[in-house]
Amino acid sequence: MKRILIAVTSHDRMGYSAEQTGLWLEEFAEIYYRFAECGFEAVVASPSGGEVPIDPRSVGRRFLGTDGKRFIAGNDPVLDETRKLADVDPDDFCALLYPGGYGPMWDLANDHRNARIASSFFERDKPVGAVGHGVAALLKARRCDGYPAVYGRRLTALSNEEERDMGLDGLMPFMLEERLKELGAVYCSGSSWRPHVVSDGNLITGQNPKSAGNVAEAMIRVIRRNSGTIPLCRAVAWRYDLISVLK
Repeated sequence: MKRILIAVTSHDRMGYSAEQTGLWLEEFAEIYYRFAECGFEAVVASPSGGEVPIDPRSVGRRFLGTDGKRFIAGNDPVLDETRKLADVDPDDFCALLYPGGYGPMWDLANDHRNARIASSFFERDKPVGAVGHGVAALLKARRCDGYPAVYGRRLTALSNEEERDMGLDGLMPFMLEERLKELGAVYCSGSSWRPHVVSDGNLITGQNPKSAGNVAEAMIRVIRRNSGTIPLCRAVAWRYDLISVLK
């Protein structure tokens, strides 16, 4: 069984404000279930280890979807017992994924252990995926030549427009779209709050929560292609092909 690493936030507050944040549950659940359905073992790690904070907005009626409801109903303890990133060996995994939520803007974006892990995946050209604010986890990753890992790469992340739509842009430590451009990334945005995925080799990114399942599906295809095997999950292959037709 192939193992994937899902790295999530440990941060539960927006800066020094009283606004709660954390992991965006639906993004995690969609990624988690897509990989499980295709026979992958997911290991979840976070900067602090242990229980992961969940952004309360992500479990409200407006944003909680089918997979999020399924995760809550199943009482899966995977987010209660995460490993510490410091204890993770990148060589044990075939792919790395970062679900979003606002939390990564504070911890994963600045965590040197996370930067080491992400850099290792880029150096070995292993698949790396991220959704929404999860793309902030790639900011400190570096190539062998010292350039940012995102330099010259086509990618997406939560747009400035979407950030402002949520009314929380004033609390952000930086605007993610702008920071990616400053690092030399080729930022590509789609319509606000619509699924939008950008693939550049083994780097696969999604713009917002609605893109999470598509990112997972695209990554599964890349992993299977890299290993020389046909995708084992017909549902994933069908959904991906349908998305390609509809673009």
